[in-house]
Amino acid sequence: MEAAIKTRHKQNDKYRRILEAAVNVFAEQGFFQSTISQIAKVAGVADGTIYLYFKNKDDILVQIFSFKTKQVFEGFREEVDRVADPVEKLRNLVRRHLEEFQKDRSMAIVYLSETHQTSRRAEEQIREMSKLYLDLISEIVEQGQADGCVRKDLYLGLVRRFIIGAVDEVINTWLHSDGTYDLTSMADPLVDLFIQGIGSADATE
Repeated sequence: MEAAIKTRHKQNDKYRRILEAAVNVFAEQGFFQSTISQIAKVAGVADGTIYLYFKNKDDILVQIFSFKTKQVFEGFREEVDRVADPVEKLRNLVRRHLEEFQKDRSMAIVYLSETHQTSRRAEEQIREMSKLYLDLISEIVEQGQADGCVRKDLYLGLVRRFIIGAVDEVINTWLHSDGTYDLTSMADPLVDLFIQGIGSADATE
């Protein structure tokens, strides 16, 4: 019964509006400074309406990761599956990641802020998304190793941290610049760096 109610809530326009409002308020005010009243005002609903869909402010944050952000991450799989070549798969993954965060700057702020906390309120949801993303990268790298376009002597865990860390840092730098440039323009240079490294042919010779 409770699961059915949650499903109906997620299909409800007010539920979505509250989530969108919460993302914007959390991004602007910070989670701890934000209030239910602020979220209700931005969503255009009464304070009491919030509690028809969420237990409290923490529950709203959990639902942002469980519903809204999860949708974005699940879209990464679709983008990767569009092509067969592992390098192009990686290019599609990174480009889609940057596109989604550029499209919703507030979500990017909330996501990076919460995932970099030592104590995370949406720990279970973040772990689930992280696994999805790590599995995608592992799949791409392993295919690249099999195809011969990625070195076989690399430690997979290190490669995954390298890619995720670089993408996160590019997004973080963009956020601190107030989005003054096209974030998605960084996709191709990033992937080229992943594949080619920083050494030159002359240096190796």
